[in-house]
Amino acid sequence: MTSTDAPAAIAPAPPVLAEVVRSGFTEGHHRGSLVLLAADGSVERTLGDPDAPVFPRSSNKPMQAAAILRAGLELSGERLALAAASHSGEPFHLELVAKMLAEHGLSAADLQTPPDLPLDPVAAEAYLTAGNVRERITMNCSGKHAAMLAVCVRNGWDTATYLDPAHPLQFLVGQVVAEAAGEPVAAVGTDGCGAPLMAIGLTGLARAFRSFVLAEPGSAERRVADAMRAHPEYVAGTRRPDTWLMTEVPGTLSKMGAEAVQAVALADGRALAFKIDDGSVRALGPVLARALELLGVDAPVVSRIGRAPLLGGAAEVGEIRAKF
Repeated sequence: MTSTDAPAAIAPAPPVLAEVVRSGFTEGHHRGSLVLLAADGSVERTLGDPDAPVFPRSSNKPMQAAAILRAGLELSGERLALAAASHSGEPFHLELVAKMLAEHGLSAADLQTPPDLPLDPVAAEAYLTAGNVRERITMNCSGKHAAMLAVCVRNGWDTATYLDPAHPLQFLVGQVVAEAAGEPVAAVGTDGCGAPLMAIGLTGLARAFRSFVLAEPGSAERRVADAMRAHPEYVAGTRRPDTWLMTEVPGTLSKMGAEAVQAVALADGRALAFKIDDGSVRALGPVLARALELLGVDAPVVSRIGRAPLLGGAAEVGEIRAKF
């Protein structure tokens, strides 16, 4: 570098969304970006850079489920909720995935999910105690994959390549994501389950969730939102914040994604989306609870979601708490 060369600009660090406090000492921080939308869709508050593209991970699942409906598969109720799920792997989840596959002449062998244990620790312990091993059907995305395979059977599409980004189904998913977000897909990657993954900004993600709760009754988007809200235990599980929030705040649509992504839309169109940069899900609850408070949600479940104690031995000695 010569004396006339300007130094490269250094991007500012994302703001702190949560801090880790142990025994009164702040031992760590979780940084990220966040956006809050007002009921009319206008941006009410931002932290960090919510327009920078991110992989929403499983927060994209409502859009994927809407694409499956648009492609012609008739799903409703618990089956449609499970198509948009990151299920916990509890017995009722696995039983319905198996039924969905069998209804279309498919089996767990057709799934291309990686073999895994139940996502929920309690369910995983019971599963292992019963002598079971990692299976494709147990992976938390197996409901989505079962629905993807089913629509391929319905349309005569190749089931062996259903995860190829060039497959007709995945092309349609990309269209639905871009349409719901109101912005083009910035990048296409591969999700943890093997499915194509479309990158959008957090503002676009919040807009997408808002568009689902406000969509016309009977539309694919509204059908997905209604099924998820009516059967939240199939979207997540009995011990999961998404389930608690959709159960206890009527009309709410909520879906977390891996790497600490969260999107929520309230019945009147208020919405939020955030991502914690380091991907730590331990900070997700406190950040979500604070964001809900800023949107004006006043319900006991907010405190329940936001509680993230730290233990020292068997005693509670601190907490992870929002810092905005």
